[in-house]
This record gives sequence, structure tokens and C-alpha cells, in this order.
Amino acid sequence: MIEVLVVDDDIRVAQVNAAYVEKVPGFHVAGEAHSAAEALGCLETLPRLDLVLMDHYLPDETGLEVVQEMRRRGHQTDVIMVTAARDVSTVQAAMRHGALQYLVKPFAFAGLRVKLEAYAELRRTLDGGGEAEQAEVDRIFGALSASAEHQLPKGHSPTTAELVRQSLMNADGPLSAQEIAERTGVSRQTAQRYLKLLERTGRARLTLKYGDAGRPEHRYVWATRA
Repeated sequence: MIEVLVVDDDIRVAQVNAAYVEKVPGFHVAGEAHSAAEALGCLETLPRLDLVLMDHYLPDETGLEVVQEMRRRGHQTDVIMVTAARDVSTVQAAMRHGALQYLVKPFAFAGLRVKLEAYAELRRTLDGGGEAEQAEVDRIFGALSASAEHQLPKGHSPTTAELVRQSLMNADGPLSAQEIAERTGVSRQTAQRYLKLLERTGRARLTLKYGDAGRPEHRYVWATRA
């Protein structure tokens, strides 16, 4: 089992994330922490930790400062940043401090599951040990990017996917494919295709709007929206 520490200042969010982790085969939540001090304490007291899901916005220090202190103390525990911080400087700093993945809030279970499965694949690849030829090195680094490959099927544009995702996340309520098309400048058919992808991966929920007659209108809302 891969032992995981879930760090988030919001107790409810930490519990939700922990429940998500427990749903992924091969992963077990060893503990939860809601501050930098608690996170560092868990690293010292828990018998084994393989992975930390690290929030950035903590009440006493930032998540990146915790990662820096972890390394200073000699803890080589792997880190996946799970945070609402989306500014490029923070993402870049996370990379420099050795975070293996970066998951932006809000997200649904499918988003975290893909990151964890990619991490598990990386662990399996590294467990073989020994020396690595170029093909093996490529496979190791490929495991880290596996989540992007799983989330975006062949023939889908990352740019278009991001446009549709941002439109849905920033909306005040459910949107139809036509409304997404008008906001992004893509065709209605293209918007519908990407919305269905978001629904399949658990990031969007389909709702139905019934009119006076005819088929109900399909409308989509970001999965974490109440």
C-alpha cells in the first residue's frame, strides 16, 4: 500500500480528499494535517509515509515552505501539490522544490484518481532498480505525464479543453453547449464534445432543463459546484 498524508487547512476538504484517496486501489491514508506544523509533525511521528498531498494555503506557512523544510530535514517523501494556487510562479516553485504533480482546485474524484494512478505507475517503474537505458528513462518520465494523456483523448486540443473548462468553472450556474460555444468562440458541436469529455471524467455534471415541449436541454455544471 502507498501511505498518504493529506494536508489541507479546511478540515472538510481534507476529509473529502482523504475519502477520494481511499477509493483508489493501492492507496491508504496514513493521516491528515491542517497546518504546516501538523504536517511536519506527522512526517516525524508516522511510521511510514510515501506521498503527501500538499495544500499551498496553510494558516502558519505555505505548502511550498513545508516542502522546503521537509527536504532540509532529510525527508524525501514524494509530494503532489493539491491547491487553488494557480499562478505560474507558484507552479514553477513547486517544480523546483520537487513536487511530482500539481492538481488545481476545484477538482472531482476523477482528476485526483488519474494523478494517483500515474504516481503508482511511476513507483512500479522505479521499483525495478538497476541502471536505465534511454527507453527506460523515457518510461519513467512518461509515467509522470500519464495523467495528461488519460484526461485528453487523441484528437482533442489542450487549448480548447482549457477554454471550455475555464468557462464552466467561472459560470454562475449550468451552461448549455450553445452558451459555452458563444463564450469560447468554438462551434456548438465542438463545445458539446468537450463537455461530454468533462462529464465522463467526472469534472462536470449533466443537468436537464425541461421546457414546455420537446426534449429537455442538456446543461452542464462544474462538478464541485453546489
